[in-house]
Amino acid sequence: MTDRPAGPPFGAVLCDVDNVIRHYDPAGVYALERAAGLAEGTTMKVAFAPETDLPLLLGRIDAQEWVRSIAAGLAGLVSEPTAWDLGTALLESPFAADEPVVALLRRARTRVPLVLVSNATLRLEDDLAVLGLADLADHVVSSARVGLAKPDPRILRLAASLVGVRPERCLYVDDTAEYVDAAGALGMRTVHFREAADLERALAPLFA
Repeated sequence: MTDRPAGPPFGAVLCDVDNVIRHYDPAGVYALERAAGLAEGTTMKVAFAPETDLPLLLGRIDAQEWVRSIAAGLAGLVSEPTAWDLGTALLESPFAADEPVVALLRRARTRVPLVLVSNATLRLEDDLAVLGLADLADHVVSSARVGLAKPDPRILRLAASLVGVRPERCLYVDDTAEYVDAAGALGMRTVHFREAADLERALAPLFA
């Protein structure tokens, strides 16, 4: 593999999607939990437990099967209809793009290739289109499409290989510390994302 011609301090940007580019609004789920006498976040705790979430992220089950698993995990805490309502509300939570982050990534892509790397469902590409972001990146690497999920280093190597850039020449951006550490172990420059300013600082050398 070869990098693009000399100049930039790194040869590609690899970026997570959820909680970086896209943010969900859980207000509807929280309202249902309060009405059912559950602590806020109970549904997410069940839904995002590895035994419930990982089959979805690896493309082994579809979204409705995930809702079924969530409902099963809530059994005994709420009635079955309420459990299904909670799972469905989580699945259908509204989401929006972080426009400052999108603007930064679009600007970065004028200098180096951009690859989105996400532990995501088979709906990711459609969701990006809904947000008007179908053209944001050179490639989208979804765990559900490739059968690999972060922090597995193979999904990060795959993302780098798609744009012909060595891992140590990549900048990796993620909100999850475990995934940032996995990228760092491959020699990637990393950004533990908390806000757009973190990304802006990391990208500044591209425009120096």
